[in-house]
Amino acid sequence: MSTLWAISDLHVDRPRNRAAVEALAPRPDDDLLIAGDVADRDHDIAWALDALCARFRRVSWVPGNHELWTRPPATARGVARYQELVSLCRARGVATPEDPWNTFDHPDGDVVIALCHLGYDYTFGPEGLDRNQVVAWAADQRIRPRDEAWLHPDPHPDLPSWCHAQVAAAEARLASLPPEQGVVLVNHYCLRAELVRIYKIPRYAPWCGTRLTEDWHRRFPIRVAVSGHLHMRATDWIDGVRFEEVSLGYPRHWREEAGLGTYLRQIWPPPEAPPALGTRGPLWTW
Repeated sequence: MSTLWAISDLHVDRPRNRAAVEALAPRPDDDLLIAGDVADRDHDIAWALDALCARFRRVSWVPGNHELWTRPPATARGVARYQELVSLCRARGVATPEDPWNTFDHPDGDVVIALCHLGYDYTFGPEGLDRNQVVAWAADQRIRPRDEAWLHPDPHPDLPSWCHAQVAAAEARLASLPPEQGVVLVNHYCLRAELVRIYKIPRYAPWCGTRLTEDWHRRFPIRVAVSGHLHMRATDWIDGVRFEEVSLGYPRHWREEAGLGTYLRQIWPPPEAPPALGTRGPLWTW
């Protein structure tokens, strides 16, 4: 019987992370969701996708901020950079947010895999501040993400505009699904600000999502919302919906001796029964 797994933030440009992918045992009957940040550069991204496609029946991917960076030798920016990545994935049979959403069939219930590329708009920062003010607020604690230099919105005027266009497009696709259709939503960033747990650098939160998605788990038939980015693995239940942060992270964020297989998170079928309705997370971290 097939299982749907998820992982994010593989960062295979780090030798220990690359070795972990190389050592991963094949799961030819199972599918894998990658919630962004495979690596910074195309040759590493391509290597990782090839390795994972050889180990899983079907692989799906959404972009993280690292893949979208424009760093030499890359020259494409914004949407053009994203389209380069989509082409790289399609050449390997990897599903992307630009493709029709697949269904994962299972006796416990079929779920649509809603691959999303939503971005962020700085609204996870203090209320009422515009982008420039948020950047200055974070800089007061010496936080200035590399996104501010390497992530570009072209041809959109700014990153919030690109985010809002992507949110609107994803909303339309979700609204077109039958209300009884279970959904596994995959996005690099989490859907709710309360799930951003970055205790050592709390002012990094504005680069972690958008408040436009805060009610999606109630508006749409989402069974599981998969995200990464935070390098803080956790399982939360909110209003009966499971939220999974599935990062591997940099070498300091995981145990090499455990192996990558330990950090794959089972998404479907559900690995445990949900708690009572109204329970709020985190249920556990892993």
